[in-house]
Amino acid sequence: MITLEMMPPLMFGGLVLAMLIGYPVAFTLAAVGLSFGFLSIHLGFFDLNFLQAIPGRVFGSVLSNELLLAIPFFTFMGAILERCGLAEDMLDSMGQLFGPIRGGLGYSVIIVGFILGAVTGTVAAQVIAMALISMPVMIRYGYNMRYITGVLAASGTITQLVPPSLVLIVLADQLGKSVGDMYLGAWGPSLFQIFLFAAYTFVLGLIKPDHVPPVPKEARTLTGWALWKKCLMGIIPSAVLIFVVLGTMMMGLATPTEAGAMGAVGAIVLAAIHHKDFSTTGNKVLIAGTIAAGIGVIVAILYSENLVFKLAFAVTYFAVVWIGVEAVRIPGLRDLIVQGYQSTMRLTCMVTFILIGSTCFSVVFLGVSGGVWLEHLLTSLPGGVWGFLIFMNLFIFFVAFFLDFFEIAFIILPMIAPIAQKVLAPVVGPDAALIWFGVMICVNVQTSFLHPPFGFALFYLRGVAPKEVKSSDIYWGAMPWIGLQALMVLLVIVFPWTVTGLLDKPLDVDLDKVKIEVPQIELPPLDFGQPKQ
Repeated sequence: MITLEMMPPLMFGGLVLAMLIGYPVAFTLAAVGLSFGFLSIHLGFFDLNFLQAIPGRVFGSVLSNELLLAIPFFTFMGAILERCGLAEDMLDSMGQLFGPIRGGLGYSVIIVGFILGAVTGTVAAQVIAMALISMPVMIRYGYNMRYITGVLAASGTITQLVPPSLVLIVLADQLGKSVGDMYLGAWGPSLFQIFLFAAYTFVLGLIKPDHVPPVPKEARTLTGWALWKKCLMGIIPSAVLIFVVLGTMMMGLATPTEAGAMGAVGAIVLAAIHHKDFSTTGNKVLIAGTIAAGIGVIVAILYSENLVFKLAFAVTYFAVVWIGVEAVRIPGLRDLIVQGYQSTMRLTCMVTFILIGSTCFSVVFLGVSGGVWLEHLLTSLPGGVWGFLIFMNLFIFFVAFFLDFFEIAFIILPMIAPIAQKVLAPVVGPDAALIWFGVMICVNVQTSFLHPPFGFALFYLRGVAPKEVKSSDIYWGAMPWIGLQALMVLLVIVFPWTVTGLLDKPLDVDLDKVKIEVPQIELPPLDFGQPKQ
């Protein structure tokens, strides 16, 4: 006879078994959830009315969730920028800028990976683009093959952590926290990780200088102002787009969905002005729109939103529409936009179906007291808070061998979030507990793209690498970078301030001492005499 206590582990076992068979995760989740739901009704653990919560949560928490609407916008933004040629120009200019020093091409890959991570947000495109451009150059100048494959794959995974990452949006939604707070928490670890990658390249240049040689002087085609101009032409538009997306969100001027919509429009504008067929008239309109936007911002800061402010931004909107129309008229960009729509639709549908399936599973799991079983299991671990964090990170690390991030976020996180809140609140406070935990998981999940045998970044690299690059070089080359990412996870655990340092401090208010003073209003005396004739 199956008891209530046996149902949660049986559900987990059934889910693992069904996924090993090879069915799509979204349908596996729904099938396992509904199967155990009907079994629970048969055994009397709950009645059929309990399953009415499934459509209620699907329509109330999934299809009506405005935060998840940001996902297609950010996906479309990344799909446009990854193919518009921005990466090629930035890698070429940065490679020539850092080329004279040992490891210069490695530094350029790391920095460009960081910048592209803040504007594209997709690992596949970033790894492929940087490998196609940088790998032949690094091989030509004698870089060690394992260093080449490792730095290209690892720099592509940076996009998982750098805001405005899709991963952080999903984490914020599943943990019930603000996207802005999740972005603020992720800045510290993302910058520390860039430092770790650069430090590894620097140390390798000292220990084994032949692995990361400088680029010969005769191979550098640009110098002086021409080189700096090319670097700035790649960095400044990207920085403007990052500010439009992140700055407006951090300043409270836009919600994540609104910021994503502006980012999608900005990506089309950036792709258009970067295209070789962009017209001279379009350039003039772009300059006029930029000047008008600057005037509008200055007027808004110094004065109020008056007629000059409205006229300035009307000119800016006109410029954006004009550039968008030009983008559609250029055949190459029109095809690029269509491809962006298609990839956005595919990812959005995948996320929606996984969410629906995970809702079916989680409702039944909670109905058979799975939450109580999981809390007892995790809170009874030896080592208290640190035992919990070490176990969860090891668990996520090994689960990521087989599951995609979205599957981890939608299946595992909703079940352990209440437990993490309870366990971690005494360390960093109730407001920052889940932010700390979410960013920690985000850093951890990066390794899923690098560790064999299922590291997707390694597959992407293998697909575009020349024939002389061995698969063993790709797999062994990733190992030091996995170690650096594991070190970053450890730093986030040991030093919570790397995440919480930028967050708003909670207000320490004693409610017993709060006094509300209501001013006394002097009313004229009432006259009850006879009415005047």
